Amino acid sequence: MKIAVQMDPIESLNIEADSTFALMLEGEARGHAFWYYHVRDLVLEDGVLRALARPVSVRRRAGDHFTAGKPEWLDLASMDVVLMRQDPPFDMAYITATHLLEHIHPRTLVVNDPRAVRDAPEKLLVTHFPDLMPPTMVAWNVEAIRGFRATHQDIIVKPLFGNGGAGVFHIRPDDENFAALLEWHFATSREPLMVQRYEPAVRAGDKRIILVDGEPMGAINRVPAAGEARSNMHVGGRPEAALLTPRERDICARIGPMLRDRGLIFVGIDVIGDWLTEINVTSPTGIQEIARFDGTNLAAAIWQRIEARRVS
Repeated sequence: MKIAVQMDPIESLNIEADSTFALMLEGEARGHAFWYYHVRDLVLEDGVLRALARPVSVRRRAGDHFTAGKPEWLDLASMDVVLMRQDPPFDMAYITATHLLEHIHPRTLVVNDPRAVRDAPEKLLVTHFPDLMPPTMVAWNVEAIRGFRATHQDIIVKPLFGNGGAGVFHIRPDDENFAALLEWHFATSREPLMVQRYEPAVRAGDKRIILVDGEPMGAINRVPAAGEARSNMHVGGRPEAALLTPRERDICARIGPMLRDRGLIFVGIDVIGDWLTEINVTSPTGIQEIARFDGTNLAAAIWQRIEARRVS
């Protein structure tokens, strides 16, 4: 197949951790041809969606992990698949890109489905499953947020459309910065805040579970560093091997059919203790870490589902 990858600069990929790199490496091994482009190189003109793209080949060699040809204008409708893999933030630029990609999907298969991605901000999609979540509020109203804190005391405060743990705060019952945090957020943002009850189980880890076409295929546990409330690996979280608990299998069984029906082929969910906290659909990560712990080739599983959808 001919595959175009909408991604962040390929020069800066961490080849030991990046899931896009793993997907490209596996795709080449399966005989697929790749081009890559940055979202800013998309052009829609008279209904035709093009990208200034470069043919590319990748290899697992530090400091020399790709070879790219000269830039060329690529009609994305001529591709079999487009992988939408640029990182958030999930802002209007990201949303606009999903609208542009709808001009070619599903004739060209876009993974994940651009409309489904647009309709599924990761911290909002999860709110459709309130019984699977810790107590959670999304609000602009400061008094409502204060009331939530008064009830639950120990809370987490998150921006709705951030990524990688940016802007996530653990507010303890005696924290005197809460009022200043609310003032700062609402002075600099028009968006509501998400507040959740703090789950002490996070000290034992925040589990990332990868679902492929709605089926759980692998997991890692991410343990926060000492003195850190966030478990994201790029802020010091330590990955550990993990198996799914019965509760986590129940969570996956509940959300899996919805993900499959929406065309969300590659999804990463986050679970703390018994509670689902996020459903990540924009540019999930974790497949290389899982492969290192248990040998599961999730990149191959993802390509199998993509190839099956193209054939059907």
